[in-house]
Amino acid sequence: MTINKSLCLAALLLGVAPAAFAETLKVSTFLPPNHAFNQMLTQWGEELAAKSNGELTIELFPSGQLGPAPRQFDLARTGAADVSVVLSGATPGRFPMAELAGLPLTYPSAGSTSAVTSRRLTELAPEYLTDELEGTHALWMAVTPPLKLHTASKDPSDLSAFEGLRVRYAGTIWQQMIEVLGASPVPVQPAETGDALSKRVVDATAFPFEATKAFDLGPVLDYSIEPGLASAAFAVVMNQKTYDGLSPELKKLVDDTTGPDRAEAFGKMLDEGEAAARDYMIESGGAMVGLSDDQMATLKTEFTPILNAMVSEVDATGAPGSAFLFAYTK
Repeated sequence: MTINKSLCLAALLLGVAPAAFAETLKVSTFLPPNHAFNQMLTQWGEELAAKSNGELTIELFPSGQLGPAPRQFDLARTGAADVSVVLSGATPGRFPMAELAGLPLTYPSAGSTSAVTSRRLTELAPEYLTDELEGTHALWMAVTPPLKLHTASKDPSDLSAFEGLRVRYAGTIWQQMIEVLGASPVPVQPAETGDALSKRVVDATAFPFEATKAFDLGPVLDYSIEPGLASAAFAVVMNQKTYDGLSPELKKLVDDTTGPDRAEAFGKMLDEGEAAARDYMIESGGAMVGLSDDQMATLKTEFTPILNAMVSEVDATGAPGSAFLFAYTK
């Protein structure tokens, strides 16, 4: 958190004593500038500035300027950034409870839209996710629309087409899903996916449509499978000391502009972006491949051991994995 000295000096030169020093939150994301996260964070920053009369503002650092995806949580935890966007699956095993929100074909009964899942996960965070987010204050959680599998050149109408392919993934869950399909999971950072596809380091990738547009992957992808199979969970977190150091008025402002309502609003933005990005993929020449009911039933059967094992592993640590999943999906 930095002091905006220029604003204070200007006020003093004008003979006006500022009510408080202006504070600027350093906000880090690994996502490209046009991504929905950066759009929402910019909106949030504008809201903070307007409602605090300029006393609280943000400075956004997108595209991994402060660090790649796996480092985002530690940036906020250590105070290198005041706020960061954390992809749970980018550091497998570090956020095991949050990762359960991305289990294959597992969604709240109210629906699989990002607006529903993001709100639900944010509501559950204080009870279930506090320990694994230690050192930070959770502002809101986000769950993407279910990720689709996208291939370069290989028609995936028959799922056996994945056998032997190299598929970019993020997180333990997707790693196991890809292996079930007979493919080889390859860890590639999101921003490097386009280059990896064009150089055939990987043959396919798992992304929501919104991300394929944000990373401009349309030119290097030919097919997309629908529906999506599993989501990715994110957290927007603030350094705990930064949060605790805010004045009571600014702390209340942060609380009032984050939480479940912000999560739901962001989820709606993701849902709308997903529809627009699907059109982008088609306009880029991509073909949509719909899975049949029989194919979906087969996948659900094959993915069930992954779900059971993940939940059991969390329960074995003493954390309430089963209770969390029940609360999340009810």
